[in-house]
Amino acid sequence: MNTSKKSIQIQKTYEALFALEDVREIFRQSLPSGFNEAEQEQFDGAIARVKGILTDLEAGSGKPACTRVGKLEARTREEEFINIHPIQAAGRLTPEARKALISYGDGYSTCDNCRKPFRLDKISKPPVEEFHQDLARFLNMDQARVVPGARRGFQAVAQSLLEEGDHVVVSSLAHYTEFLAVEVAGGVVREAALNDENVVTAEAVAEKIEASLKESGRLPRLIMIDHFDYQFANEHDVVGIGRVAREYDIPFLYNGAYTVGIKPVDGKQIGADFIVGSGHKSMASAAPSGVLATTDEWAPKIFRTTEMVGDLTGRKFGIKEVENMGCTLMGGTLLTMIASFPRVRERTENWDEEVRKSNYFLEQFLRVSGSRVLSEWPRKHTLTKVDTTNSFDVVARTHKRRGFFFSDELKARGIAGEFAGATRTWKLNTYGLTWEQIKYAADSILEIAEKYGLGIN
Repeated sequence: MNTSKKSIQIQKTYEALFALEDVREIFRQSLPSGFNEAEQEQFDGAIARVKGILTDLEAGSGKPACTRVGKLEARTREEEFINIHPIQAAGRLTPEARKALISYGDGYSTCDNCRKPFRLDKISKPPVEEFHQDLARFLNMDQARVVPGARRGFQAVAQSLLEEGDHVVVSSLAHYTEFLAVEVAGGVVREAALNDENVVTAEAVAEKIEASLKESGRLPRLIMIDHFDYQFANEHDVVGIGRVAREYDIPFLYNGAYTVGIKPVDGKQIGADFIVGSGHKSMASAAPSGVLATTDEWAPKIFRTTEMVGDLTGRKFGIKEVENMGCTLMGGTLLTMIASFPRVRERTENWDEEVRKSNYFLEQFLRVSGSRVLSEWPRKHTLTKVDTTNSFDVVARTHKRRGFFFSDELKARGIAGEFAGATRTWKLNTYGLTWEQIKYAADSILEIAEKYGLGIN
């Protein structure tokens, strides 16, 4: 275990937070009028404990304790390490979101002031309705809903549009959840080919539409393409694809799982009929969370309300939306999205700087002889796939720890997030790191290479 002063202070921070939660529980178990004698004694003891922990926290001393919850260890990765995990970077909660999670972690915490028509997106306190409107404006779309992850956005659109056997054009790098969304709706995927740079072009989509038409006798029912894919994070021609979609009069779903929340996204400029984003991947939100936005043309279909009537009771359920199963994010997940949103909206304006930092890191990484970037180069995104088969994997072939030597060396320098044991092809993401952290991580890569006698250009 790391017992440095910083590590002890991190552990003590969690110990203090957990101790304060014990204080909260005393309030929750007491009467509104105040504490009884036993509760007051319990409260005084808990406060004394918090004060003792804070003394240790300030000094960086003492033995860390009480940082487990049953079998769960405190997750200190973000405090103890520079985290370059490929899918965690833009989902780190903001301080505001962490505070919201503390306050609204209870199951139906958004429903304190739910009034008719009893629908999530109509709640005004907390400002859920206002947030939905802000989301639509943020994406330059007409209407938006929160959903339990991007996959549920794909599913809502697919179930609304597809009939059995309908074709859907996707990328050859499409995420598996796009496949599943089509499958559960009874559709069939048809993959647009990649060019030599592993990019989907508008021409490739048009060719796939024609091939699908020839095969089935009718046009595909939907085009669903990622702006940046999850395998290489290459940028695909979504504006050109949007134009092709309009030419063929096929609705276009823009997959913004790796863009919405980290770079500007303008649905009208792209020509998207639907935009799907991921809260826990790119909007500094707790999982599972996401967003689905559409135009006024498609909203009545995607956000259709229930018409079902009970045969015995005659019951109807008002304006509950079918594809959203009535309501979606009822607690802490949604409130973290709302709390993070001001910072998320602001940070999209700094996207070019994030890409510059990524390219700087990778320029240093490429100085290690034999290392390669498999994604587009120079990078247009902070998520990147790299190949170290001819650099760090050379060391792994004879090292007693095999590929885990690299993880060990990174961890010893306070860097985490690469896939443990991976020294051939792997992915990393520098999003959100400061320049100081970027340079430290880059220097660490060079230091490890030098330690094991790898060439440095």
